[in-house]
Amino acid sequence: MSNIALHIENLSYRYGERYALRNLSLDIKEGVFFGLLGPNGAGKTTLMSLLTRLLKPASGEIGVFGYSLSKHANEAMRHIGVVFQQSTLDLDLSVAQNLEYHGALHGIAPREVRCRIQQELSRFELLDRLHDRVRDLNGGHRRRVELARALLHRPKLLLLDEASAGLDIDTRANLNKHVRTLCTLDGIAALWTSHLIEELHSEDQILILNNGQCLAQGQARILQNKHKAKDLPALFSQLTRPAE
Repeated sequence: MSNIALHIENLSYRYGERYALRNLSLDIKEGVFFGLLGPNGAGKTTLMSLLTRLLKPASGEIGVFGYSLSKHANEAMRHIGVVFQQSTLDLDLSVAQNLEYHGALHGIAPREVRCRIQQELSRFELLDRLHDRVRDLNGGHRRRVELARALLHRPKLLLLDEASAGLDIDTRANLNKHVRTLCTLDGIAALWTSHLIEELHSEDQILILNNGQCLAQGQARILQNKHKAKDLPALFSQLTRPAE
């Protein structure tokens, strides 16, 4: 399992008597863009909360590059970068101040933090907004700052929970393309959760989640053939359609 970035085994979580996730298992390898699809309320955000230790599993195991999230949390979390569905940037601080604070939380020396900020913002073509207040950025730029922040401590696993929510079509496509480039060039593993099917490709590894349960997992093209679906939207609709 040396090339497994994220290992999830029989993971479950309940809100009272209702299961938000039930016996979910998946592996994501290094350098892989992995798509988690599901309608609203499928359990995607619950999974992200479990992976970031905001929630504690009812049962099951989570491993990050071989480190148990329950037993070796610090070592596991050091490898993870996160972009949540809801923005967690401080709107009244500048871009630089937001990133410097994140670097300090990870124990990165101030001089090194400044160097990394320059690198990441250059990569996202945002260096000229370094001293702007986040409040003055548009939605697309804020997302790019959040992704730059998530990469600042050099993680090897990116968790993106509906990261493109609220963005226009072109900005969504550019963000998606950039994350895929990180996977290809930097070997980062990415878990991209979405209810927007067009953000996933037929060649992608995917998992379709609904009502907390895995409906299908594997390469999208193979799953389409298996279920005799003409394309990924048809597959998604077929598997998530309410029972009559």
